[in-house]
Amino acid sequence: MESRSDRYRKQKQERPVRTKTPLKVIGGLTLAAAVCFAIGIGASYLSTRSAPAEEAHSASTTQPTITPQQTAQVNPKSSTPVSPQPTQKAVIAAPSPSVSDKPAESGSQVKLSFVGDVLLASKVEDILKQKGYEYPYTNVSDFLSKPDYTIANLETPLTTRGTIQKKDYVYRSSPQALPALKASGIDIVNLANNHVMDYGTEGLLDTMAALDQEGVKRVGAGKDLEEAYQPVIVEKQGMKIAFFGFSHVVPEASWKAALGHPGVADTYNYKPPVEAIQKAKEKADLVVVVAHWGIEREDQPDKNQKDLAHRYIDAGADLVVGGHPHVLQGFESYKGKWIAYSLGNFIFTTNDFPKTWETVILEAACTKDKKCDVHLVPILTKGALPTPMNTEDGTKLFQRLSQISIGARVDEQGNLTKK
Repeated sequence: MESRSDRYRKQKQERPVRTKTPLKVIGGLTLAAAVCFAIGIGASYLSTRSAPAEEAHSASTTQPTITPQQTAQVNPKSSTPVSPQPTQKAVIAAPSPSVSDKPAESGSQVKLSFVGDVLLASKVEDILKQKGYEYPYTNVSDFLSKPDYTIANLETPLTTRGTIQKKDYVYRSSPQALPALKASGIDIVNLANNHVMDYGTEGLLDTMAALDQEGVKRVGAGKDLEEAYQPVIVEKQGMKIAFFGFSHVVPEASWKAALGHPGVADTYNYKPPVEAIQKAKEKADLVVVVAHWGIEREDQPDKNQKDLAHRYIDAGADLVVGGHPHVLQGFESYKGKWIAYSLGNFIFTTNDFPKTWETVILEAACTKDKKCDVHLVPILTKGALPTPMNTEDGTKLFQRLSQISIGARVDEQGNLTKK
């Protein structure tokens, strides 16, 4: 069966052709019989079509319909069945092959995908209760399930308990949302952020326990200092990959992991993260850092982001992917390594600031010699339904990202290259 990614690649090469059934004598049929035959086929076709799909939020006015199979699917990275998805309308993604579709020699590459901030609380939770916990992944399931590992920033605790913290924005998600997140293809989540302890230590411990039980790996927080700064190390295609999570946005000191004290792995002091990276480099072929940092709604990284990213790479990191600003920020090539300063929102409450609706799925194909080729899938995310952009909107987004990047550009196919 042709995959959705294959259909995307054909978009520029083919224009749909509308065919008409000729009304004439066919074989031994009379004209009247042919008319009846054509009417019968048309009626049968209409009777088998699904009900009108719900309109998905999009930057485009004309959208082709994507109809997922109405049978249970299985995430190729897991035996967990994915519930049938409702018929949705979605725009067509930029016309380039994703990294996960590009052929590679057996055992030569590990394919990673990264998405931005994931919030399953507040208005998003209202939508999930109405439409189902699988709903947010409807139009992006292939991009999440096909890579070897998919990584997200989980911007909320998963708990029904805890003590609400005194801060401007406080979120809490139901643990019932976790099986669908796992089934979508997300394998690893970063907990080093400014919301994972919105319901205190109890909420954090519940979150870690729920993730462990569901089989979703976690970085960036722990029951004590050692666990918080401990990497997740996985092995695929003969490569060992170490993942870290660090936060430069911590609401108060009590959130920081310490000796015998649960919390997040903070990076206000760069030395603990640097030492952890150096140690992981000795036993891993590839080191990946997921960072939470920066100023909200700013296109450009601040001085702290750039300084920390460079320190991580100097210590041995091979890829750095950031979040927290809720908008896309530029990319940088530093000593041959890629830095994505912010991927923006992936699943989040929608506001009236258009840049918060734009994000990308970052696909990286990495080799044992520590080189990563990066490809971007442009996504419009509104109403808890991230959806691939059409070609025109995707191209405009790539052009904007090129303008705000540092020594890097994004070509029309979404490939990240040096300037």
